[in-house]
Amino acid sequence: MEEALTIYLPGNIRLMLNRTPEEMSRDIRLYSALMLFRLGKLSSGVAAEMAGLPRVMFLDLCAEYDIPVSPISADGLRQELDDV
Repeated sequence: MEEALTIYLPGNIRLMLNRTPEEMSRDIRLYSALMLFRLGKLSSGVAAEMAGLPRVMFLDLCAEYDIPVSPISADGLRQELDDV
């Protein structure tokens, strides 16, 4: 089920970004999904659905925006593997 929301923005923002209303809507959905995932409010699957993307593409975008997809750091993973 989808729900429509109305967001009021200063008119010059969309013009400054040179985006159509449809592009702006997609951008806001994507960036909101990325932030909610980063904050731990949504799983990657739900955030990808919110963004309108396949999960793999969403995770690729997380990497592009330096958003960790796992709470385990590289050093933490190395330590866990060393302990095995």
